[in-house]
Amino acid sequence: MPRLIIRVGLGAAALLLLGAGIAFYYASQFSNQAHRDAAGNATVVTITGRNCDPNELTVPAGRAAFLIVNKSDRAVEWEILDGVMVVEERENIAPGFSQTLNARLEPGEYQITCGLLSNPRGKLIVTPSAAASADAARPQLTAFIGALAEYKLFLAAGTNDLVQATGDLADAVKSGNLDEAKRLYEPARAAYARIAPVSEVFSDLDTAIDARADYFEKREADPAFGGLHRLEYGLFAENSTQGLAPVADKLVADVATLQGRIHDLRVPPEKMIGGAASLVSRFATEGAGQEEDRYAHTDLASFSANLVGVRKIVDLMRPVALKANGGLMGTIDNDFAAIGKTMDAYRQGDGFIAYDKLGEGDKAALKKQAAQLAADLEKLRDSLGLS
Repeated sequence: MPRLIIRVGLGAAALLLLGAGIAFYYASQFSNQAHRDAAGNATVVTITGRNCDPNELTVPAGRAAFLIVNKSDRAVEWEILDGVMVVEERENIAPGFSQTLNARLEPGEYQITCGLLSNPRGKLIVTPSAAASADAARPQLTAFIGALAEYKLFLAAGTNDLVQATGDLADAVKSGNLDEAKRLYEPARAAYARIAPVSEVFSDLDTAIDARADYFEKREADPAFGGLHRLEYGLFAENSTQGLAPVADKLVADVATLQGRIHDLRVPPEKMIGGAASLVSRFATEGAGQEEDRYAHTDLASFSANLVGVRKIVDLMRPVALKANGGLMGTIDNDFAAIGKTMDAYRQGDGFIAYDKLGEGDKAALKKQAAQLAADLEKLRDSLGLS
């Protein structure tokens, strides 16, 4: 961000920082003090510029809590990985801030990401425990069979849309049609956003298709930075299609691989709800300069697509959820209604106004609503015994 001019700039900067602070406050379920209070029952992991401290953890199987402390100079994510599959994650942890992560872990050896994607990964060892066996009492998978079957159909249609949209975008890029490529970026990004609650479980492909520049050492100049946001940067920040053909071809190939993996994936119900909550929380925790679509400013359209995918999951889980906690389902419906009303105010034609046209107060208010929805989705996962 350019340095602001003194006098006028100091006041504007203060407002921006205040807005970002409000957003982070509402996006977290706990304050920093509450995070510290919770640390006694959680495994504390500190992320520095180059690694995690400690870089190897051992916890008993079952429910585990982690307190992630960011002592690096940029926003980071922390993930528990089983191969290329994301087990649990927290994103947009701002410098100097902490977030908690709760996970139900089976015995085995996992990897953990530590800040930048180029940083060495840490190790998480989960040992067998009696508590894990007792904790295994939860609704049988048969209760979710209908929801899982319908969601697979939704994902199949969604990946077909993504293949078509990224193919169209790649064709425009390779033909050098800048205006058409700019127009086609948002549909491609939205197609990915609708299936993101599950597509993001594939850590390698999510990095290749949708990772932001922040997570690479050299940011936009890093050779590993590719996918949708690399195309977005070229089209909207550099205002050119030059040099983007290989990026577009790789995106198409990666999306085809994703389609095959999702076709073969058995989606567990906990990943549906957990992925939905994580996705909404990510939008809620974005600070100034951390926006997903920071070059095209199509963040509202992308978040609207996220909500379509999240709402689909909630509706499919409704029959089981009503039996478990009908009052909570009413609360979640109210959350969606509140966010929908706010989003409707920003509609323009068939889409939305540019995200950078919103005031910091408007952004903070929307993120507060998103944080509330994310928190209630986590409660839903708990009430279904899927945490």
